[in-house]
Amino acid sequence: MELRKIQKTRGGTFFVTVPKEWAIKNSINRGSVVSTSITPDGRLVIDPQYNLEPTPQTIVIKPTTYLSREIIGKYLLGYDIIRIEAKDRITMEQRELIKETSSRLIGLEIIEEDYTKVVMQCLLEPSALPPEKVLRREYLITSGMYGDALTALIEGDVQLAKSVIARDNEADRLYFLLVRILRTVIQNPGLNEKLEISPIDCLDYRLTASLVESVGDLSSQIADYAVRLNGKKPDVEASEPFMKLYKTVHESYKDAIAAFLSRSISIAASVRNKKDEVMEMRRQVESICNNLPMELAQNIISVFSLVSQIYDYSVDISDLTTPKIS
Repeated sequence: MELRKIQKTRGGTFFVTVPKEWAIKNSINRGSVVSTSITPDGRLVIDPQYNLEPTPQTIVIKPTTYLSREIIGKYLLGYDIIRIEAKDRITMEQRELIKETSSRLIGLEIIEEDYTKVVMQCLLEPSALPPEKVLRREYLITSGMYGDALTALIEGDVQLAKSVIARDNEADRLYFLLVRILRTVIQNPGLNEKLEISPIDCLDYRLTASLVESVGDLSSQIADYAVRLNGKKPDVEASEPFMKLYKTVHESYKDAIAAFLSRSISIAASVRNKKDEVMEMRRQVESICNNLPMELAQNIISVFSLVSQIYDYSVDISDLTTPKIS
């Protein structure tokens, strides 16, 4: 770190000199033009290359047992071009795996392939995808999954349950996309100013997106129980507290996301305040399950545990809410 004094001209203009080594390295001379921008946290950024087109980041990977994970990892790290190159040839199984993996990652397309290589490129522009918009979309999908999963269970609708499980892939795709955007924002100071999101905000978005993706996973597991029951419906007596629980948790999840995005501390507090209500419903369901056949009772208690986790995740999301800065 190097400290420099701010100086002031007679006319009232403030100025500070820049390090000589930095100026030489970036070919800065008398009359050179640079751009200045102020970040959300109050920092002043001086960019000598503001008018240059960013160079696409390229990475080369070799086909291995972990090829799918390698592709996903490089996508999340923000690489624009991912080249898979083999010493001899890329097998048909590897090509199918590459195509299947690219279908799970929004914007990643195969643009070239031959006997020994496959080239993929991400065609999305991060600045056109605000994190808030992607998170809202991820939430809407998982919220619908949760609602339909409980409906499928209570009504014994196997087809609806299967549709919930199928939607989990779309929630994962949006989660991967959001992680990629957030990492790109952190690495590009000019981009966080354009999207009006600070590095600290990126961390909170990353944690929230992970919790939202987990809600999708839990909803898929609830739907799986509905499939296993194969049309069997819970006892009528058990359905009523289940519906109350469903509505309370669904409302908590909705309020948690609303609190996070609007930075409302009061809405966030209302989510945590429902804890006693959720615990009381849990006791009611467990009491009712004592009079049900063992297999059905075990399934219902397992589902209730999953629903309770969704409430816990909602509380975690609400805890990430930070107040608006006046």
